[in-house]
Amino acid sequence: MEETTVKKYTFKDFASDQEVRWCPGCDDYVILNAMQKALPEIGVKREDVVFISGIGCSSRFPYYINSYGMHSIHGRAAAIASGVKLANPDLSVWMITGDGDSLAIGGNHFIHVLRRNVDINILLFNNEIYGLTKGQFSPTSVVGQKTKSSPYGNTQPPFHPGELALGAQARFFARIGGNDAKEMTKLFIEAEKFNGTSLIEILQNCVIFNDGCFTQYTDRAVKEDKQIFLEHGKPMLFGKNNDKGLVLNGLKLEVVNLNDNDIREEDILVHNAKCEDNTLHMMLAKLQYPLATGIIRSFDDKTFEEREQELTNQVKQNSKFKKVDDLLFSGDTYTVE
Repeated sequence: MEETTVKKYTFKDFASDQEVRWCPGCDDYVILNAMQKALPEIGVKREDVVFISGIGCSSRFPYYINSYGMHSIHGRAAAIASGVKLANPDLSVWMITGDGDSLAIGGNHFIHVLRRNVDINILLFNNEIYGLTKGQFSPTSVVGQKTKSSPYGNTQPPFHPGELALGAQARFFARIGGNDAKEMTKLFIEAEKFNGTSLIEILQNCVIFNDGCFTQYTDRAVKEDKQIFLEHGKPMLFGKNNDKGLVLNGLKLEVVNLNDNDIREEDILVHNAKCEDNTLHMMLAKLQYPLATGIIRSFDDKTFEEREQELTNQVKQNSKFKKVDDLLFSGDTYTVE
């Protein structure tokens, strides 16, 4: 019997022939590039990769990946992606969405796909604005933000995607800046490896309608001092010289400086992304200084598909009916002459 040789893909294999049409300078180009670099490393056949999107600037994504995909309807990408995965569990299913698409009209679908733990990957492009419809405030826009639909300032407190996701029992949550292509590629690969719903929030800059919304964290001049990139099993250290860290002071995370005489590296919290209790993960998701990036939570749990299959097997095992005929002829029968 001949061995089947698996094709080794390259970046170009996942680039479609469509003209990429985003605004010049948009982080979406970075995200697309990172994905096209990650896909060859994932080891899945190109015809087994599916991208599902809703509506928004990010939702153009399926056009630009040379694989199967669907540009669907506003807020319903989670339902369609779930259906694709359940219909063919062997597929690698990616859901591309934005803060308006998933956290407003699609909010219900978003929280329930996380709760159910369907084995799909979600990329949430968060730019704190409605970009495609020309600059209205979104569910993640900050209080006081002036937009086309809030010229005197937004009065509605924002959702924080990490808090919302962990409150909906997300088993995998990561966060990354939209200009951090190298780490983004790594996160995409880790998300695909995870068995269950993986969610990556990407802090994506909209150069036209909300330029600089994450500059205080993502600008290269401040990034090392304003972000902490978390890695499971490693101390929570950050800063240009790795001289700052996080400790737990009562019920709060506190920043300490290793240059202080009474602070040692052994005092610094070690990140545990895999624990079932998400209390610390929630604290990290809410942290403003430093902003937590990387994989905040990665807890292995049964997927929706596995739970359904277990129940099906149990019902079959305990049922006296093994086939349809058993059911049809199980009671009183009669014959019409």
